[in-house]
Amino acid sequence: MSPMKNLHTLFLALSVLSAAAAAASPQLSGCPVFPANNIWNTPIDSLPVDPRSDDYINTIGRNAHFHPDFGSGTWNGGPIGIPYDIVDGQQPGVSVSFTYASESDAGPYPIPPNPQIEGGPAGTGDRHILILQKDSCTLYELFNASYQSGSGWHAGSGAIFHLNSNALRPAGWTSADAAGLPILPGLVRYQEVAAGAIHHAIRFTAPQTRKDYVWPARHYASSLTAAHYPPMGQIFRLKPGFNISAYSPPVQVILRAMKKYGIILADNGSSWFLSGAPDSRWDNDQLRELKQLTGNDFEAVDVRSLMLNPDSGQVRPAAPGGPGTPGNGAAPMVAPWLLLLQ
Repeated sequence: MSPMKNLHTLFLALSVLSAAAAAASPQLSGCPVFPANNIWNTPIDSLPVDPRSDDYINTIGRNAHFHPDFGSGTWNGGPIGIPYDIVDGQQPGVSVSFTYASESDAGPYPIPPNPQIEGGPAGTGDRHILILQKDSCTLYELFNASYQSGSGWHAGSGAIFHLNSNALRPAGWTSADAAGLPILPGLVRYQEVAAGAIHHAIRFTAPQTRKDYVWPARHYASSLTAAHYPPMGQIFRLKPGFNISAYSPPVQVILRAMKKYGIILADNGSSWFLSGAPDSRWDNDQLRELKQLTGNDFEAVDVRSLMLNPDSGQVRPAAPGGPGTPGNGAAPMVAPWLLLLQ
C-alpha cells in the first residue's frame, strides 16, 4: 500500500473515532449520565419549531429575563444551586419514608453523613438531595428531604435512575422533580463549562404549566388546562441566529448548549430559572450575563420525531442519509491537524 493510501486509511479511522467520541454521553465520576442516544444528550437544533411556541413563550414571559439559579458562595445560608453527592458502593443504604409513597422508589438510599441539601441543612425550599453511587452508576434523588430524630429520613418523593439505561419512570409518576424527570442530568456543572462544552439539555422552571406532560416527562403538577400553558417536559432552544460573540467564553459554552441541546421544562418556579450545581469556582459576574437573555430569544421545539418508545428516553436512530450522517453533506468531526494528512 502506498504512503498516501496509508495516510488516507489513518485519516478515515481517526475520523470515525473522533465522531464516536463526539457522540459519547456526558460523564460524571466515571459514569455515563444516560446513554449517548438518550433525549437528554441529543441535539435538537435541527428539529422543527413547535406549533404553539409563541403561546408558550408569551405565557412564561416573552420579556422576562433569564436567571442562572446557581453560582459560587451562599444565599440565605445555603449553596447557590442544586448540589449533589458522589458515594461509592461502601456507603450503606438507609430507609426513607415518603409523603407520596405510591409514586416513589422504596430504596434504600445511600445517604452519606451530612449530605449536601439544596438550600443548606436549614433550608426551607425544595430541599433536594442528589446522590450518585459511582460504582453502580445509580442516581438517587429526593425531594423535600429531612432527617427526623427518632424516625430517620423522610422525603416528599424519591426516585432511582440507572444511568446506563434509557428507561423512564412509570407513566404518571413524579420523581424528585415535578415532571417525573431526573434532576442531575440537567444541571449546568462547572467542570463541563471549564472543559469547553455541555453535551446535554439544561433544566429550567416556569411559573405556570399545563395539566399535561410530553415525552420525556412523566408527570404534571398543575390544574390549568388551557393550551397556551406549556406542558411539563417541553423543550425550548436558544434561537439559531442569536449572536453569542459578545458574551464571555464560559457563558458562550452555556449558550451553545442551549442552542444545540435546548432547555427542558421540569418544574414550577420562577420564569426562565436555569438550574446548575453550586461551585466555588463559578464567576458570578460572568453568570449574570445570562440575565441579558429573555424569552423572546427562545423558541419551543417539536421533538416528537425523536421518540422511539414513549416509555424510553432513547431517541429514534437517524435514518440513513439523514441530517448529521455521512453521505448527506455532513463531514465527520476530525481534529484539525488530521486535515494535513489529506
